[in-house]
Amino acid sequence: MRYEIGYAAMCEQFTPMDLVQYCQKAEAAGFKGHMVSDHFNPWTPQQGQSAFVWTLLGALGMQTQGDFGTGVAAPGYRIHPLVLAHAAATTAQMFPGRFWLGLGAGEALNEHVVGGYWPEAPERLERLDECLEIIQKLLSGKKVRHSGKYYRVESCKLWTRSDPPPPIYIATAGPINSEKTGRNADGIIIPGAGDEKLKMLLEKFEKGAKDAGKNPDEMPRILQIHVSWAKTQEEAEQQAVREWPNGGMAFAKADIRQPEEFEAMAKIVRLDDFKNRVLMTHDLTAHRQHLQRFIDLGFTAVYVHNVGRNQEAFIEAYGKEVIPHLKWPPKVTRVGSGAGSAR
Repeated sequence: MRYEIGYAAMCEQFTPMDLVQYCQKAEAAGFKGHMVSDHFNPWTPQQGQSAFVWTLLGALGMQTQGDFGTGVAAPGYRIHPLVLAHAAATTAQMFPGRFWLGLGAGEALNEHVVGGYWPEAPERLERLDECLEIIQKLLSGKKVRHSGKYYRVESCKLWTRSDPPPPIYIATAGPINSEKTGRNADGIIIPGAGDEKLKMLLEKFEKGAKDAGKNPDEMPRILQIHVSWAKTQEEAEQQAVREWPNGGMAFAKADIRQPEEFEAMAKIVRLDDFKNRVLMTHDLTAHRQHLQRFIDLGFTAVYVHNVGRNQEAFIEAYGKEVIPHLKWPPKVTRVGSGAGSAR
């Protein structure tokens, strides 16, 4: 099992070439992988960007050495699952053993743009299940014909692909989908939440894996968290409210369609709304303790997004004061190191 602290690259906030440079700096500082967001829109106009993730991934593969993947792509709306499988297969073939495909059920913010009906949550999960089936078959090299409830594929196969195919990790925040993810996918991605909920989701994931005859201890358990670090406490708090107000919105956001709607909601966001959602502090010891807690809960990878514009300072601070002091389970293989190496 590979364990890592990874860098979360947010396409909503920075240009793609800036993100490539930040990922390079993060890797040099000790971050061991990259999770790249897949958005068509930023959450708020203030964030200001939203590059096409697949173009960025190609550049990232050429300019870095560690593993990387989508955090996360939503098949079946903007992009048909066949096309998404094609993109994933090509990326995996170009960068063997480094690319993983993160999938999720999607949000109206990014997926409504093609003008189709935006379904309720149960249907979104059904669509994700059907897309996963199509993508897995295509990535395996099979010739696929599919006529399902939501999608059709007419007798095709992927000619450029990797062997083995890239692992697929499913993002989920609910118990039913967590258990299903354990059965059907190669690993799980969970957004930050309270300890009890995280424990419950991991337990459901492990149960699903065992029911499918898998060993959950050999499957990645990935967490994405948002933090706000700056050199002073005041700036750490201010940048969270200014740059990432969506992090303080403790309600379902999957049906909201426009960045301007989030901008309007941001006016009522206060510092207290970030509690237990975004760690806001200049104290790097607190950041270290925050990450260690998730490692102790059983996560094999934690991808960290600092919500501020101060990415280079954050990367340097974490590289010196946080990452080297974390304690992992013994005999772990680190991404970018030789097979069987221990830490």
